[in-house]
Amino acid sequence: MATTTNTPGLSRIGQVAILVKDLDAAIVFYRDKLGLKFLFKAPPHLGFFECGGVRLMLDAAPEANTGGTSVIYYNVEDIHGSFKTLSDRGVKFESEPHLIAKMPDHELWMAFLRDVDDNLLALMAELRGRVS
Repeated sequence: MATTTNTPGLSRIGQVAILVKDLDAAIVFYRDKLGLKFLFKAPPHLGFFECGGVRLMLDAAPEANTGGTSVIYYNVEDIHGSFKTLSDRGVKFESEPHLIAKMPDHELWMAFLRDVDDNLLALMAELRGRVS
């Protein structure tokens, strides 16, 4: 007897929203400092970026509370190189890249930073064959 599951079909994130105070300052940070591909600005208070198949939306709605959103983890190949590049662009990190966990087949490394509205972001890398 076949069974059916009533799943909603959620399997992929299409867009993530970040609340910001100053849309123009946030666009400069995400485009020029982090290097994300800017897509378009939708007046009066939205900005959109391409981020590896997921659209990132910045929302500067007057009623928005900033600084308390969920953490966005950006997966990078070379966490130390990315850290240096972003640091050279003036991005302020809360810590240097550091080991989070040793898994059977890789190490998980992260480095945390904040955007211009104090939203927490992170770089993450799954390093294989690394010896700490």
